Amino acid sequence: MKELMMVNWGTGDNSAEPAGEAGSDWSRRGVLMGLLATGVLMLPGCSTLAGSGAGGPGSANADPVRRLMRTSSERAFAWLGQPEGFWTSPVARIPMPVLFGRPGRTTTGVLKSKAFRDKLQYQLNLFATPGARVAGPLVLKTAQSVPISNPAEVLVGGNTAATTLLRRAMGPALVNAMIPEIERAIKEAQDTTLNRAIAALKGVTVQDTAHALALDADNGIWYEIGAAEAAIRQDPAETGDAVLIGAFKKS
Repeated sequence: MKELMMVNWGTGDNSAEPAGEAGSDWSRRGVLMGLLATGVLMLPGCSTLAGSGAGGPGSANADPVRRLMRTSSERAFAWLGQPEGFWTSPVARIPMPVLFGRPGRTTTGVLKSKAFRDKLQYQLNLFATPGARVAGPLVLKTAQSVPISNPAEVLVGGNTAATTLLRRAMGPALVNAMIPEIERAIKEAQDTTLNRAIAALKGVTVQDTAHALALDADNGIWYEIGAAEAAIRQDPAETGDAVLIGAFKKS
């Protein structure tokens, strides 16, 4: 699963990295343009996929899609919940948030040091983990209740069709849930590197930092879930789930 990438159908590019520094991050994500070229849900009538109908919470027709959502999410959060989960993920690693690169906001030269920025990026990836641990149960709960009006379309809709539908249903819920948890973790840790970075920015608070990090963590989470979904679609038998295996044989 780790070699798969997600196209950015997320909350947008929140990276502040110059082209030279960010190249590895975005070229890595760019690999998805191959295997996951169909990652964005582009189906006939896709705007109605989240409506009511045959795929309500109690519908057997939607069971394979819910299993796909659940298994993909469980695998993603099992990885991202590790202490270095974001940092070691080829798809979810968080780039330097734009907050730390806006012209005119820096009061000292510390953020111009590549060595310092590299260390800061690593620390920010670590602080994303508490956010992922809060986000996991919310995603799994939504996977069990999101309306799926046409499960068959989702099953044939591309490598990340189920992830796309799930994310649309959740909207900004993960970001909102992660902000206070990330803020708490930052305040408790009193990390020297992060404190220096925040102090070097005019008018920036810990809450601002937590918000910026939550936006990037949100993207990373959905990249990871989407990569897990794509891997399952490639080899459903690997899950050992007879329902999923049968569903993809039919589709």
